[in-house]
Amino acid sequence: MPANAPSLFDDIPEAPKPAAPPPAPEPSLKPQAASAPVAPAAVTPPPAPGSYSASSIEVLEGLEPVRKRPGMYIGGTDERALHHLFAEVLDNAMDEAVARHAKLITVDLDAEGFLSVRDDGRGIPVDPHPKHPGKSALEVVMTVLHSGGKFSGKAYETSGGLHGVGVSVVNALSDRLDVTVWRDGFEWKQSFSRGLPLGSIEQVQPSKKKGTLIRFHPDAEIFGVGAAFKPARLFRMARSKAYLFRGVEIKWTCAPDRITDATPETATFHFPNGLADALAERIGELETVTPTFSGRVERKGEAGAVEWAVAWSPIGFGEADGFVQSYCNTVATPDGGTHEAGFRAALVRGLKAYGELTHEKRAVQITAEDVIANAGAMISVFIRNPEFQGQTKDRLSSSEGQRLVEALLRDPLDHWLTENPKQANVLLGFIIERAEDRLRRRKDKEVQRAQATRKLRLPGKLSDCSRQSANGTELFIVEGDSAGGSAKQARDRTTQAILPLRGKILNVANATADKLRANIELSDLTLALGVTTGPRFHIDQLRYERIVIMTDADVDGAHIAALLITFFYRSMPEVIRQGRLFMALPPLYRLSAGPLSEYARDEAHRDELMATVFKGKKVELGRFKGLGEMMASQLKETTMDPKKRTLARVTLPESENDIEDLVERLMGKKADARFRFIQDNAQFAVADLDV
Repeated sequence: MPANAPSLFDDIPEAPKPAAPPPAPEPSLKPQAASAPVAPAAVTPPPAPGSYSASSIEVLEGLEPVRKRPGMYIGGTDERALHHLFAEVLDNAMDEAVARHAKLITVDLDAEGFLSVRDDGRGIPVDPHPKHPGKSALEVVMTVLHSGGKFSGKAYETSGGLHGVGVSVVNALSDRLDVTVWRDGFEWKQSFSRGLPLGSIEQVQPSKKKGTLIRFHPDAEIFGVGAAFKPARLFRMARSKAYLFRGVEIKWTCAPDRITDATPETATFHFPNGLADALAERIGELETVTPTFSGRVERKGEAGAVEWAVAWSPIGFGEADGFVQSYCNTVATPDGGTHEAGFRAALVRGLKAYGELTHEKRAVQITAEDVIANAGAMISVFIRNPEFQGQTKDRLSSSEGQRLVEALLRDPLDHWLTENPKQANVLLGFIIERAEDRLRRRKDKEVQRAQATRKLRLPGKLSDCSRQSANGTELFIVEGDSAGGSAKQARDRTTQAILPLRGKILNVANATADKLRANIELSDLTLALGVTTGPRFHIDQLRYERIVIMTDADVDGAHIAALLITFFYRSMPEVIRQGRLFMALPPLYRLSAGPLSEYARDEAHRDELMATVFKGKKVELGRFKGLGEMMASQLKETTMDPKKRTLARVTLPESENDIEDLVERLMGKKADARFRFIQDNAQFAVADLDV
């Protein structure tokens, strides 16, 4: 969420203070003229509604920013964000274990929905904080953003929590949070609600124990009434953490009333082989090309370590041919990052070096794509001061991650290959086969595309892309020359081609073959695609990997899209069955307030933004009447840039009868059936139609 969004707390103007009386005139020796009546002193009126003045500037204190904009800290308020609270608390306990101060972590979900995490580490400091008189260090950690012991590296060489906001965010978003600390020979307790202390820290009793217990309950005001932790998800998260540090043991308990599936009530996680155990459990009895390559190496003289496990399967891993699961300082990085890049680079370099050593010249053609294609891999790095993208730490961006993995994996991989020449030769041959298959497919596509380009008289209005192969290319079908002009400026000329159509195409649902052949728009479309329609159609003839229908976000645009989808279903259904046909989702509205700007897909999204991001702001609302009205930069940002856009894949119902029924209702000759379908499914309000 934007940081300059309005506050939930409205400013109340103070009543104007009475003006001080004017000072008495000093005596003068000069003759005085008759004095004019003295006007009363001006009184500053309160600011008018909607005005922008000093009183409009808000300063959020304490944990108010977290409660006001939770999405900035935990990525939202959905189920994933709710369970991110557990990740933040568990990460702190794991940091104690990684620093070798804790060996045991317990996780408990009780019948009331409270989640507890306890470790036997050093315990959060409880002595008075030097910069916050009257507050203990414990209270500062729990109530002040960007406070903690992980900034300087003195208390932790490596850690998952780096911003000093994790546990304070959990505190802010919990309606109740209790902290128990065993430290300095005593047991200490303090309780909080929605980020505010319910009292001062209390020294409970003498104790020889050590560690920290945090027990908390998520706030229904933030996550919604009925929001609760899912035992199965907590169980998986706790189990995965135990794999990431061999020296830790995690105990799990859950109230039976909370369990609705096969999740056990109690369990103990301890994996002495770390990621090798995790990978072995995941691949099970699956056939592998070689035994698993795994290990752990620590950097000498300074903080830093890498642990890995990787195996290759000739048949792939379930739904995917391969996978890489990565972590940094025990924090999962589902979007990968530099450590994964270093891992791939190290594998490629090592296999190429072994190929050179064994005089296998074909090894030079190996790429990271070939190495990872059928690999199942897990990689975990420990580095000081890592940099992540966002507070939720989904992607590692530190360049140190790549350098560390490449450096520490070099010798172990070389030794593993040279000490096991038989399995190394098998693996190298397997990877080379993947590389040759890749090159063969690329060559075939290039030949097909080149032949199609030479044979076809491509439509003059087609703005083709420059890439010769179909791999990674897209054809955008747009309505009208105006939209086509904007799309041509917004596209990536290497991979994106543009074909403008003149208005609505022929309805092919009931058209004769002669009409189909005579229609210029459909003829141009098939020429651009490089295919023949009907029984002679072959998917490998397609000159583009994806076909994207990009029409205006209104009723006419939806009609044109329906006509095009019907054409593809009737003439080349394999395009849809293989997931090659997509719908672009251009925005319908642009909302702006000062420097803040957002796009809305439809009326519902517009209303949602008005109630959240732009709440209390004076919003300038613009409605796009068509793609041609959008600037090229806007079209690229919202609809065409693969890094930012959203595409909807066109799919077919499982039943052939359902498909035919849908086509007949939408595109058949019976207007009454089509009218009933539109009434039941229309998403465009009459008030929004342009007349």
